[in-house]
Amino acid sequence: MLKIAIDAMGGDNGCEPIVEGVILALKKDRHFTAILVGKKEELLPLIPQKFINRVIIHQADDVISMNDHATDALKRKDSTAYQAIELVRTGEADAYVSAGHSGASMSLATLRIGRIKGVSRPAIATLMPTVSGTTLVLDVGANVDCDSKNLCEFAIMGQVYAEDVLAVENPMTGLLSNGEEESKGNEVSKEAFKMLENLPNFIGNVEGNDIFNGTVDVVACDGFIGNIMLKTAEGVADTIGKIIKDNLRRSLVSIAGAVLMRKVFKKLKLKVDYAEYGGAPLIGVKAPVIIAHGKSNAKAMQNAIFQAIAAADSNLNQDIEDKLKQFKD
Repeated sequence: MLKIAIDAMGGDNGCEPIVEGVILALKKDRHFTAILVGKKEELLPLIPQKFINRVIIHQADDVISMNDHATDALKRKDSTAYQAIELVRTGEADAYVSAGHSGASMSLATLRIGRIKGVSRPAIATLMPTVSGTTLVLDVGANVDCDSKNLCEFAIMGQVYAEDVLAVENPMTGLLSNGEEESKGNEVSKEAFKMLENLPNFIGNVEGNDIFNGTVDVVACDGFIGNIMLKTAEGVADTIGKIIKDNLRRSLVSIAGAVLMRKVFKKLKLKVDYAEYGGAPLIGVKAPVIIAHGKSNAKAMQNAIFQAIAAADSNLNQDIEDKLKQFKD
């Protein structure tokens, strides 16, 4: 039975939505045990008696706040994030999930759990909605400055993750640029393009709109561009939602139309709701690490846990190592 270590205290809204998400996951999946890392006196009252045998509470009193520096996490060995990562490092847990300080989780995972052989830098990946499904984009924040080798590794890691965890057959992979032509991009992306030409299912440069139109399954970019893209997309989705809501309230005709289209609006909301996708995997470390949004609700935590289980149940790390070796040889 898999064991998932969860930083139960790190989220913006305290431990309640995190524990609630754990209970939702336990209700749907009977084949894992949750290890909640945090303050026992706060966590225990939130766990229903019927699930008490499937939850282990690992005591940790220190919590790394969003205002702390990521590097502080390595010194604060009694923190929930450090203790949860250590459970994975020592083999007492199979995966790690946190809605806490993302920088702390990345630093601890990279330095304590370690990188997969052949990976120079782990990358954060996120699923972006398309008309027909999703597009996996990486990196979206772990690495601000990247060279061409890093971009190649991101493309390969993303391709393997899409196959092994997301069950995408022969995922089409692109390199984010400012034009589809081979000549477009900066010097780093141009060099990466040449290196990736021999990668199976590499379709070349893709533009920002391709992420959302469903023409590509995996998109590789550096963390600076990827994070701006992610925050911009979140902002646009939020603004469009507010514009629609404001305009629907202006007349009885609009209100009547909204009632008739409520199923459409519901589907749209599900498409752009981060809670539907759970968290963002840190790909390239030796065990599954899922970084959830700080404001994650119970549904988001549930889906983040399911992502961790899917990754832990797959042959992801070995497949990444093998494909990197094959590509570099």
